[in-house]
Amino acid sequence: MKANWRLPSRGKHGHLAVKLAVSILLVGLAFRLLYSRSEELPPGVGNPVAERSEVARPAESDDVSPQFDSTGAEDENAGDDECDLFSGDWIPDRSGPVYTNQSCPLIESHQNCMGNGRPDNGYLYWRWKPRNCELPQFNGRRFLELMRNKAWALIGDSISRNHVQSLLCMLSTVEQPIHVFHDEEYKSRGWRFPSYNFNISVIWTPFLVKAAIFEDFNGVSTSPVELHLDKLDTNWTSLYPNLDYMIISTGKWFLKTAIYYENGRAVGCHNCKKEDISEKGFEFAYRRTLHNVVNFIAKSKHKGLIFFRTSTPDHFENGEWHNGGTCRRTAPVKEGEIELKDLNRILRDIELSEYEKASAVAAKNGVNLKLLDFTKLLLTRPDGHPGPYREFQPFAKDQNAKVQNDCLHWCLPGPIDTWNDVIMEIVASAS
Repeated sequence: MKANWRLPSRGKHGHLAVKLAVSILLVGLAFRLLYSRSEELPPGVGNPVAERSEVARPAESDDVSPQFDSTGAEDENAGDDECDLFSGDWIPDRSGPVYTNQSCPLIESHQNCMGNGRPDNGYLYWRWKPRNCELPQFNGRRFLELMRNKAWALIGDSISRNHVQSLLCMLSTVEQPIHVFHDEEYKSRGWRFPSYNFNISVIWTPFLVKAAIFEDFNGVSTSPVELHLDKLDTNWTSLYPNLDYMIISTGKWFLKTAIYYENGRAVGCHNCKKEDISEKGFEFAYRRTLHNVVNFIAKSKHKGLIFFRTSTPDHFENGEWHNGGTCRRTAPVKEGEIELKDLNRILRDIELSEYEKASAVAAKNGVNLKLLDFTKLLLTRPDGHPGPYREFQPFAKDQNAKVQNDCLHWCLPGPIDTWNDVIMEIVASAS
């Protein structure tokens, strides 16, 4: 089963017209060159490749060094009638983001890369270009009109929290949201756009199932996570019936040391090193959990639009988050120049497998369950993470200071903003 959301291409006839015009131009140029005594281009005829490259260079950004060209990319699938929004290239974009860390007060400190002193800004001047169509830029006013009198929730872990900040910042260019609720630790929060009676929330549930977590703010654990694989977390299931739109996801938390329970008894663990509990591995828990989650959705007869989002790739190099891993790149890389890590691949394979099995059940029950697979889109953006700039001015006192890097979450503004472009195109097409 093809695990991508596709839309009809808007540019097919345009491509044919462009091809015809280019063909006529080339024939005329060849004829002129044939009778010219000079080996140089005729006066007034420039180098079209050089001109296109110059136009594509973002203004006032010396940090941008495009590493690939999208020339010909639109023609790769020109014969297709559909547009795959999740396959494409990052191309230079001089316009930059629609908001800044100064214009949006909703960015949490760990994602405020520019505010924390990140010295380069080239990572801000790229846009995602699907290979067989145009992806319109996010239109905040149109989105809010579509969401009038609706309720939306992003359900999952800190990547969902990262995403909701991005969406709120883009919508705040139209209207500032009002903060209406939060839990004790401000991990689950809600906002309202009063002019549109639109409510949006982020629901903190990193496992999607019932879990007892024993760790501090820095992720230091005093005991293994106690994970009840057969009990969905009521933090999100209690809200589920009243939501019109939602994005559900999980991921990296399943790599933590944990003990797994079903029917109230321990059935295994991951890295717990207990003689009386068998080692099952995180794959066991992840598959069981996602099976229960997506089947709950597929059998729910819910009438809203539900997105299941795959987990996001990290870009730690020369180590991981806990042992000195870094992410120092300042521009996108070409597709194929960076590989999905084994752990990320395992998580994604399980996600796609469980989604595929549940999607048939969902369709039978009239449940509108869609997949958001942003893996390709983000894999080639190792430049978009906070890195050491998760903290304010990390090298102010010592240029050689050893600081913990964040190569999992995303700078705001940054590549994660493109998620909203894609989501809006899907929502608008379904409306």
